[in-house]
Amino acid sequence: MWERVKAALRYFNQAVPFRLVPALAATAVLVALLLIPCPDGLTPKAWGLVAIFLTTIVAIILKVMPIGVMALMAIVIVSLSQVTSTSSKGAIADALGSFASPLIWLIVVAILISRGLKKTGLGNRIGLLFISLLGRRTIGIGYGLAVCELVLAPFTPSNTARGGGIVHPIMKSIATAFDSEPAKGTQGKIGTYLSLVNMHANTITSGMFVTATAPNPLVVDYVARVTNQSFHLSWTTWALCMLLPGLVCLLLMPLAIYLLSPPQTRSTPNAIEYARGELAKMGPLSPKEKVMMGTFGLLLVLWANVPAMILGPAFTLDPTVVAFLGLFALIITGTIDWDDVLSEKSAWDTLIWFGALVMMAEQLNKIGVIGWFSDALKNAIVAAGLGWQAAAALLVLLFVFSHYLFASTTAHISAMMLAFLSVGVQLVPAAYTVPFLLMMAAGSTIMMTLTHYATGTSPIIFGSGYVSLGTWWRVGLVMCVAELLVFAVVGGAWWKLLGFW
Repeated sequence: MWERVKAALRYFNQAVPFRLVPALAATAVLVALLLIPCPDGLTPKAWGLVAIFLTTIVAIILKVMPIGVMALMAIVIVSLSQVTSTSSKGAIADALGSFASPLIWLIVVAILISRGLKKTGLGNRIGLLFISLLGRRTIGIGYGLAVCELVLAPFTPSNTARGGGIVHPIMKSIATAFDSEPAKGTQGKIGTYLSLVNMHANTITSGMFVTATAPNPLVVDYVARVTNQSFHLSWTTWALCMLLPGLVCLLLMPLAIYLLSPPQTRSTPNAIEYARGELAKMGPLSPKEKVMMGTFGLLLVLWANVPAMILGPAFTLDPTVVAFLGLFALIITGTIDWDDVLSEKSAWDTLIWFGALVMMAEQLNKIGVIGWFSDALKNAIVAAGLGWQAAAALLVLLFVFSHYLFASTTAHISAMMLAFLSVGVQLVPAAYTVPFLLMMAAGSTIMMTLTHYATGTSPIIFGSGYVSLGTWWRVGLVMCVAELLVFAVVGGAWWKLLGFW
């Protein structure tokens, strides 16, 4: 009998798509939350949705299942429990409502477009080009990787695809060329340094453009909501606001990491020869690479709203419309094909899990949970007797450093950002609201520096074995604090010059 039970458990562990112990822990969280009496100010259904949402976040943190499966689970539970409606028909309509959002489709389509970078080889060519120009010393290679990230960022809304799928293989190839490999115990030659630059360039550039990482459009939406649409971060406005502080961070970062984790090999003249050799093997620009470059140029012009600036507001195009135009152009020119679209798993995975998280965040706001939490947080800060400057700083720091508890930037932003922004706009004087909002927007990507699980790029780079856990966390904390200071000082002065406060 006991052998049958053990055999059944072994089969269960092999067959089911989740990890049993974390799954039991997440289930315990759900049961505990449902057993807690409904707090004053919330309806039982609202508290039920809070329990589902928090359990989903815990399950994501514990990595119970692939994030897409957990999102599907949340959709099923919301629909069956009817916490957003009085009927299953209304509940499933609510659960699927966010999948019609242009915000979701902007992210999905832009990920599909970025597939062309890898397929055509253009992303690899760009990286090798900068290495060939800057690679005489190890720190120069670091700056080459950073510039490569900066060039690719406006067009790759998956920071994981950019940092982990395009830049990281280039970085590993260079490290290997200098015999810097974890398997040989020689990662300290240049591999550790370049891996850290790879990661931190990814987080900095993710904050410089709306289209540089998936959650940024969600931040745009939240900022517009809390200001009653009076302040909207368009693609151009975001890029302009983040330009100077972002460039300062990008300029200082390779040097800072060079001091925090110095490479053993500092002179790398062979890197230039290596990059030039690889470029020679690739040959001249292929027709598909040229189409890819032309499409990127078109997207940049339209996302920056240049036609409307020249010809008037009638020529303004929604960013999602522009993304679909770019995807269609790549397909009809044969740069990518329909099978590429169908096989881009990351895009469709993002559609499911991002859509589910956005749905729950929207429903929490709709039924008053976000307002209730915002009022409680505001009352606590007021009771503490903090001035508005200290309150604003506390909100930014609490939001950023609570990312130690999250393995997904999107989950963190969905769970907390709207409430923190709502509190901020109530406590910060109107004349200083925009700098606060911009600091929160910057913090939403700066926090990705903290841990080896902070965003999708982190486990890819950390998993390659070049950086120890202690070094990753130490450098991550220092860089997070330093970048927050740069945005507070340089960013604050820049936003003053732009007339935002």
